[in-house]
Amino acid sequence: MISRLLTVNFDAHNAARLAQFWAGMLGRQVVEDAGGALLPGEDGQLSLRFVPSRAERVGPNRRMHLHLTSASHDDQQHTVATALRLGASHLDVGQRPEEGHVVLADPEGNEFCVIEPGNAFLAGCGLLGELACDGTREVGLFWSEALGWPLVWDQDQETAIQSPHGGTKVAWGGPPVAEKEVRNPQRFDLAPAGGDQQAEVDRLVSLGATRLKVGADGTVVLADPDGNEFCVKGN
Repeated sequence: MISRLLTVNFDAHNAARLAQFWAGMLGRQVVEDAGGALLPGEDGQLSLRFVPSRAERVGPNRRMHLHLTSASHDDQQHTVATALRLGASHLDVGQRPEEGHVVLADPEGNEFCVIEPGNAFLAGCGLLGELACDGTREVGLFWSEALGWPLVWDQDQETAIQSPHGGTKVAWGGPPVAEKEVRNPQRFDLAPAGGDQQAEVDRLVSLGATRLKVGADGTVVLADPDGNEFCVKGN
C-alpha cells in the first residue's frame, strides 16, 4: 500500500487571508473545509492548506519553503510585483546580488522564492515548481518510499523526489539540519491509497517513522526520521 501526498499544511494566524494570498499567486480557488482553507492542486501540483493556529513563530520558517518558476525575466518580475501587491515583502536571507532568484516573504513571513527563467532542474514542473525542505538524505529516501515517488536527484547528501506523473518536486538540502525546537509550522498530510489507516501507519513505522499521538478525529500523527511531524488521515 502506498500513501499519496494530500496537502502541505501551513499554520496561519489568519488562515483565510493567507489562503487568498496564495490563491492569487497560484491562480487557484479557495475551498473551505473542516481543516482550514484548501487550495487544491492539479496536474501534479501540490495542494496547500492553511490552518488556523495561535502558535508563535520561533525564527524563520525554513524547514519548508516554496519555489515558483518563471518563463522569462518579464514573467519573473510580474510574479514578484503581483506578490508585493498582494501583501508579500522582500526578504534578505544572505542571497548574493548575482543570484537570479528573488526571495520574498508572504503576509505571515513564510519564505518563498521566485526562480529565474531557464532553471533546468525545475523545467516542466509547473508554476509551483518545488517544495524545498531542510533535511537529510535519510529523510529524502524515507519520503521516496512513503509516497512511491522516485528520486530525481541524489547527490552530495541532497535529494529530491517527484510524482511519477510529474509536477512539483520535493527536495531536501542535506546536512547540517537546524535543531528542531517546536512543532513545524508546515507539515505533510497523507492518506492511505487503500483506505487502511492502521496498515499504512505500520508500513510507515517500518520505513523509519515514529508514532507520536492520535488526534481526536482519529488522525495519527507520526514523525519522519528527521523528527518532522506529519499526519495520516483515517477514512
